[in-house]
Amino acid sequence: MPNIPPPFSAAYAPDDADIAARLLPSVHLGPPQEARIDRTATRLIEAIRKRDDRLGGVEDMLREFALSTKEGLALMVLAEALLRVPDARTADQFIEDKLGEGDFIHHETKSTAFLVNASAWALGLSARVIQPGETPDGTIGRLVKRLGAPAVRTATRQAMRLMGNHFVLGETIAQALERARPRSGERQRYSFDMLGEGARTATDARRYFDAYASAILTIGKAAGSHPLPDRPGISVKLSALHPRFEAISRDGVMAELVPQLLDLAQRAKVHDLNFTVDAEEADRLELSLDVIAATLADPSLAGWDGFGLAIQAYQKRAGDVIDYVDALARAHDRKLMVRLVKGAYWDTEIKRAQERGLDGYPVFTRKAMTDLNYVACAQKLLSLRPRIFPQFATHNALSVATVLELAGANGGFEFQRLHGMGEALYEQLAKDHPDIAYRTYAPVGSHRDLLAYLVRRLLENGANSSFVAQASDYRVPVTALLQRPADAIVRPQHAAHPKIPLPGDLFAPERRNSRGVEFGARAALDRLLTEVKAETIDLKPIADATPDQANAAVAAARAGFAAWSRTPAATRAAALEQAVHLLENRAPHFIALLQREGGKTLDDALSELREATDFCRYYAAQGRKLFGNDVAMPGPTGESNALAMRGRGVFVAISPWNFPLAIFLGQVTAALMAGNSVVAKPAEQTPRIAVEAVRLLHEAGIPASALHLVTGDGRIGAALAAHPDIGGIVFTGSTEVARSINRALAAKDGPIVPLIAETGGINTMIADATALPEQVADDVVTSAFRSAGQRCSALRLLFVQEDVADRMIEMIAGAARELKIGDPSDVATHIGPVIDVEAKQRLDAHIARMKREARLHFAGTAPEGCFVAPHIFELGDAGQLTEEVFGPILHVVRYRAENLERVLQAIERTGYGLTLGIHSRIDDTIEAIVDRVQIGNIYVNRNMIGAVVGVQPFGGNGLSGTGPKAGGPHYLARFATEQTVTINTAAAGGNAALLAGDE
Repeated sequence: MPNIPPPFSAAYAPDDADIAARLLPSVHLGPPQEARIDRTATRLIEAIRKRDDRLGGVEDMLREFALSTKEGLALMVLAEALLRVPDARTADQFIEDKLGEGDFIHHETKSTAFLVNASAWALGLSARVIQPGETPDGTIGRLVKRLGAPAVRTATRQAMRLMGNHFVLGETIAQALERARPRSGERQRYSFDMLGEGARTATDARRYFDAYASAILTIGKAAGSHPLPDRPGISVKLSALHPRFEAISRDGVMAELVPQLLDLAQRAKVHDLNFTVDAEEADRLELSLDVIAATLADPSLAGWDGFGLAIQAYQKRAGDVIDYVDALARAHDRKLMVRLVKGAYWDTEIKRAQERGLDGYPVFTRKAMTDLNYVACAQKLLSLRPRIFPQFATHNALSVATVLELAGANGGFEFQRLHGMGEALYEQLAKDHPDIAYRTYAPVGSHRDLLAYLVRRLLENGANSSFVAQASDYRVPVTALLQRPADAIVRPQHAAHPKIPLPGDLFAPERRNSRGVEFGARAALDRLLTEVKAETIDLKPIADATPDQANAAVAAARAGFAAWSRTPAATRAAALEQAVHLLENRAPHFIALLQREGGKTLDDALSELREATDFCRYYAAQGRKLFGNDVAMPGPTGESNALAMRGRGVFVAISPWNFPLAIFLGQVTAALMAGNSVVAKPAEQTPRIAVEAVRLLHEAGIPASALHLVTGDGRIGAALAAHPDIGGIVFTGSTEVARSINRALAAKDGPIVPLIAETGGINTMIADATALPEQVADDVVTSAFRSAGQRCSALRLLFVQEDVADRMIEMIAGAARELKIGDPSDVATHIGPVIDVEAKQRLDAHIARMKREARLHFAGTAPEGCFVAPHIFELGDAGQLTEEVFGPILHVVRYRAENLERVLQAIERTGYGLTLGIHSRIDDTIEAIVDRVQIGNIYVNRNMIGAVVGVQPFGGNGLSGTGPKAGGPHYLARFATEQTVTINTAAAGGNAALLAGDE
């Protein structure tokens, strides 16, 4: 039996300085070697700069339209989306919008390359026709006789296609093979990449599988008789073969994807091809290696040296991955091919780590560290020859020269470049070292699939720090391009980027970011699951309070108000921060409680815990500023004027069941921080969470006299609202109950007290023809179905432009079909139960009505119990949806591009104004919608749930609430009264300070 290594394991986000301390001493070479590297790299750089390609390439495009210019950015957006747009009207708006952002009219073409000149000419022509600020209707209406709108669209589309044709080898594998055929006896190696986004649906995954299988057969037939490694290859993306390629779905992925990958590998083996599994994002690395290890273990692949994978040097675990791959090769007595790349999704990795509140980043934050790690990984791979066949993918002349020096004369490796890039460098390399092989990584697919890939490549290589951008810029001296990454780092403490804070310090110095868990890190996920499972939760019923007990709680809170309101703001804030410490230390307990009483999935429970800690920290920080010191006001000499804020009295906090910890603590801590005493009334469905939250706050230092808990149903809430001695109410729940509370407050004699209400809404999203369908599908499924649709912010009504509606609806339905519904304690569950039987009955009744009145696009299957499966209905008119439906039910309405104003009117007619999503690449459209609607939270080109405290203050208008927004800078002030104190300081005989002043 082979000695199979255990599953891959390495620290997910280790410290940059620790890695630098290990790598810096290992990459220094002797003076003769460094001198040879300089000579080789200089020769390659000079070749790049001397190249005069009449057609032009990526380097020419980057020189012409730098990404630091408006033209460059507008061009990228235009390229990414234009060829997806099917209707003329939207295309006209889109072209006007993007060409208006840059000065294409006065753009003086610097390049002699045909590709660049043709693109610049077409874009400039279009920009002259469509002037910035003019509407498509007016402009094109006037010019249609002279030039015609079709000519404008054609010119711009052709400019985009001209770019695309140069960067894609062929729209089909047959076309690509024809272009790849050797000319005049030369032999080139290719690796073909079938373009496309990751699969969202099972249909997508099957289509990608069929495309890979067909490509392998076609490539194999044309491969000739040369042995590996001198044979063509194909790159396979695991996320294209499975619609839920994610860590929490590991069991399903292993059962369904491994046979698919093995099938493709066996087909590639028949033709002795190079078969490379492409790299994925950092959170998918462990899952990818699990799939690769399981596939590689199959005996049917024995005797084949073509299996391989890509490793990203910007990932801190790259060296560990190489060690693991070598262990697999040893265990199975195989030779493997390893493509070393630097990495293409750096910005995404940084953002994800910040959003997740991780301890660090899984990738390096400085490019020099990536380059340093690339050299270290190259050394390691070269030392593992011949068991590992290294494939060095780079367009960096210094990296190429360094690898050449490290490799020596032993061979057994190759370089790789992207099709359309690096031609000059590798042509020179081939002249100087004809024995060194290089492979071209060639994208194959339609222009529509190409452009997302193209933009990513251009962004990756067009940044100011990129070698490709600098190498083609004559203003950058060659000596600057020869600087070694170790010399840029110098010392380990300089390994991390000084302007990119760690995720935990994202909101520093005011407060810390809440701590999260990366589910893609097996050790962290397993530890959390073990800890949550070990928790003992007491779910014995909690008795409802009586009206007398509610009255007694108000009286006790009133008695405790004076002492608490006089407690210094710093002391109150410190108690909130201590509550955070306790919450984070007891995270497994509260997660278990949220799952068992609230029916939360693991992801939702963790997110809610983080939101609760964010509320505590944010209100503590805000409270120190607002309540710490009186504000001196301007005024005449001899007088002091000070403005102070103080608590109102007893605040009643009535919270909902859908966020029984986060909203409960958010309401309570805001009221407490403002100096109020609090009577908290949680939802009747989730009292246990409230009991434990109040106990924790008391332990953190909130006096029992200042915070009181009253459990019960709506009747208890009504009794509290009607109590004559309360100073205010903060409420989150239904619009109907908010109205009832408002009437009760208005009917009382005595002081007029505030109601801070956040209610629901018929939340909408608008998706036009420029939107990326895969992104729309992701964001719609998340917004409509996560948390079983039981969020105030959840998507209820999707307006989709009719020109793209069929494809988008089909993709959304297919993605919804892949969601797992069931036990929330199962980590693989995406959708848990609805809160109770009553909620299920209401939702089932609505589904039954919709089946009679609307067109059904998708109906999921739910297990027994309080589960409601996702449903998607298409309405003939938005007016058919007359109230908020609080569950996983999506309603869709098609609209014509010219009728966008009617869509906005339909949204207004609902009377709600909580959340809105917009998916469009037309900035003018986005700005017009934002300016037109009165909606509290608007999300553009992303999902519309999960507002982050202090980042996206949350709350609506109209029927959706009173404001101010929770988690925002104006929230605490609503819990307070203001007091101005004016003192005549001259009353005692004059203003001494003024009289003593110098001239």
